[in-house]
Amino acid sequence: MKLRNHQDFWSGMMFVVLGVLFMVLSRQYQFGTAAKMGPGYFPTVLGGILTVLGLMIVASAFAKSNPEAKLSPVGWRELLLVLLGVLLFAILLPKLGLIVSLWVLIFVSALGSHEFNLKETFLSAIVLSVLGWGVFAKGLELQLAVWPKFLTQ
Repeated sequence: MKLRNHQDFWSGMMFVVLGVLFMVLSRQYQFGTAAKMGPGYFPTVLGGILTVLGLMIVASAFAKSNPEAKLSPVGWRELLLVLLGVLLFAILLPKLGLIVSLWVLIFVSALGSHEFNLKETFLSAIVLSVLGWGVFAKGLELQLAVWPKFLTQ
């Protein structure tokens, strides 16, 4: 058996690892039955489905009908900037509010793109701020700061 598609193989392995991890971590909760589900039922079943799906993808990576594909190099700069944007959002949200935190998230993450365009990023920030405010603050009525604390006092 020859590994033909490295992309399918490693994505399938990621599914298998995550599925097994979900099943192992959910063992600390009561499983229950299909008629009376416990808190561990849903994550265990989903982990099992994810594991089976991953094994099917791994198996397909060896199929002769699958085209050969090598892994592309990882874009570390892009990956790190997106993760940094999410981390900054989580850190800044309690103190600077939803709007400012969203703008930081959007601009830092957009810097990770090879097609960064200031005008498009600015427009995205405006649209996502309005949508975020409308959905989370008004629609769901979540108790979160929309603006920085020093502006609302």
